[in-house]
Amino acid sequence: MTGNAIERPPGAVVARAAGLATSTLANALDDAGLHHNVMATIKAVAPGMRFAGPAVTVREVTGDYGSFTSADFRVGAMIDAAAAGDVIVVDMGGAACSTWGGMASLAAKVKGVAGLLVDGGVRDLEEMIAFEFPVFARHLVPTTGRTRLKVTAIGEAVTVDGVRVAPGDLIVADGTGVVCLPRERARDIAARAEALQRDDERAMAEIRGGLGFSEAMKKFTRI
Repeated sequence: MTGNAIERPPGAVVARAAGLATSTLANALDDAGLHHNVMATIKAVAPGMRFAGPAVTVREVTGDYGSFTSADFRVGAMIDAAAAGDVIVVDMGGAACSTWGGMASLAAKVKGVAGLLVDGGVRDLEEMIAFEFPVFARHLVPTTGRTRLKVTAIGEAVTVDGVRVAPGDLIVADGTGVVCLPRERARDIAARAEALQRDDERAMAEIRGGLGFSEAMKKFTRI
């Protein structure tokens, strides 16, 4: 599946989700019965990184050094599959070798890719920061994945941090964590989250006005 073949949520829905905190979206996912669409352990590789965009999915297998060929690495194919605004989502099974580094970050940034999510390792943190390319990963590790990993699929459903991600699902990531909004329900979840955010804003306004936190919790039950 190429990037052009992926069915994506409307751009307006992506923009709405991008303006919401993952904690608020997680509450909306709970309300929608999607309790397991929150990634609990993968975090930003540096403070301040965030993104929102449709998923371009990649599956990899890993082994010892020399298990595969350099041609199996295929980082270029991952970037080629993504369109501007997409998030590249890589299922490495949590392996602690790097599927991505500074040069790939630069190439993806130039193309307009929104970010990278890896259940595995990445490297070249300083270059990622310098290029302002947001990356969320399980490991920061110097070890190259070249000859240690093989890309086996692009554009198929994957599992990342225990969450199933299909091509085109909406991935939102910020300093708190990562959530996955199934493409066909992204609009509804964003609307639910916007309503919850309005409640939060009203609660904060009343706290500033003197309302005690215990009273606020009783009045606004989702804060």
